[in-house]
Amino acid sequence: MLYAKPPLTFDQQADLLIQRGMTGDRDLMIARLSVVNYYRLSGYWHPFKDGPTDTFRPGTSFDTVWSRYVFDRRLRLLMIDAIERIEVAVRARLAYEHAHAFGSFGYVSDPSSLPKLRADERSKFLVTVAEEASRSREIFVRHFFSKYGDSHTCLPVWEATEIMAFGTLLTFYTGSPHAIKKVVAAEFGMPWGVFRSWLLTLNTIRNTCAHHGRLWNRVLGVKPLMPDAANYPDWHQPVRIGNDKMFGVLTICHHCLRQVAPQSAWPRRFSALLCDFPVVPVASMGFPTRWQESPLWK
Repeated sequence: MLYAKPPLTFDQQADLLIQRGMTGDRDLMIARLSVVNYYRLSGYWHPFKDGPTDTFRPGTSFDTVWSRYVFDRRLRLLMIDAIERIEVAVRARLAYEHAHAFGSFGYVSDPSSLPKLRADERSKFLVTVAEEASRSREIFVRHFFSKYGDSHTCLPVWEATEIMAFGTLLTFYTGSPHAIKKVVAAEFGMPWGVFRSWLLTLNTIRNTCAHHGRLWNRVLGVKPLMPDAANYPDWHQPVRIGNDKMFGVLTICHHCLRQVAPQSAWPRRFSALLCDFPVVPVASMGFPTRWQESPLWK
């Protein structure tokens, strides 16, 4: 089937929304559609659609849709802040443990330093790290190679971890010896397998935020593991922390920040966000009723 829809002007886009039953100031709708793409906003008005049709339920207003978009934008900024703190802490501890176990360049010279990677995986990892170092414009990278480049073709591990992409860092963590993974995860109060799954999810959320994607009612494609009820009852009673929507990810971030950045104002900023947008339905984010009663959020 050929796609035959013509492009619409901003005026026509606003008129189409009004024609389908959305209320609001037409001039304001045009102004906002001119700076936020129609199809970016469509993810926020989709829940107001009337069944399988393109019409909106009675009472659907553009202001309500816009409010959810603004809420989501602020939520992304909070998530980026939390993930940055967690990621930086992982980089620091992983580099520290690896360096003290295998030396400055053991990750390159000693295959036993990455026992969980096959030979081809390790080779691919080292090529990726070298490429990331060559693309880096960090002053410390240029300084190292200008001073030590006659003897070394790779960065010491504490510098290499700082220029790795998050995905590369995940490979480094996954490939490291079990003892090192346990120590890093213990910094966050979790078993390493659970913590690794958290990092995979946070990497996905980080990429979504980087591309300004919608978080508010997203169903997670990469779901984090939750710690078991026997050893971590607070994750299950009196409130079960789900792993399919943003509430689970927010709880993970809240928990991790309490471990590595207890002085952070992030929890207060998150509470302020909910207070600023009281009509945004947090149930769409996976928030259970009485979620504040969870010991993890008290």
